[in-house]
Amino acid sequence: MSRNDDELKEETPQEAETTETEPAAESETEAPAEEAAPEAPAEPTPEELLAAEKDRYLRLAAEYDNYRKRSQKEREALYGLIKAETITDFLPVYDNLERALAMHCDDEAFYKGIEMTMVQLQAIFEKLGVKPIEAVGKKFDANFHNAVMHVDDESRGEGEIVEEFQKGFTLGDRVIRFSMVKVAN
Repeated sequence: MSRNDDELKEETPQEAETTETEPAAESETEAPAEEAAPEAPAEPTPEELLAAEKDRYLRLAAEYDNYRKRSQKEREALYGLIKAETITDFLPVYDNLERALAMHCDDEAFYKGIEMTMVQLQAIFEKLGVKPIEAVGKKFDANFHNAVMHVDDESRGEGEIVEEFQKGFTLGDRVIRFSMVKVAN
């Protein structure tokens, strides 16, 4: 016996079966793969192409419309914020003019000038949509008022505002400064 014969005899029956069935298994798996190969997709018809492009166009138009609306809302919100900040910067001027009007002044022309300046500032605030928050005599509302003092007064109702230390303002629905008040009971 030659060396090759010895090697063949040493192979176990399982190895012999494996080597013999492998080529057969490969041919079986290859044949169905060839049969299952997908055919080339058919060319879409002009109507299908037109419908797909129309759908794509409509989606793009809707996306642009949404973008335009969202940008407009963002601009309006930003404008409102900047407007509120600017008005807030002018409120100390309003406070100083209010204090000046509360003081006694012998110079009638000087007092009249301060009064005219206050009227002009109030007209500008009104034009911009800024409204003062009513406080004295009203019921305390934490959404509009900031209570800094409390007083027990039986002649006043529960939570009634007795005195206003600093006027509050709203711009539309937004409070730009809370009224600083003294509350009874």
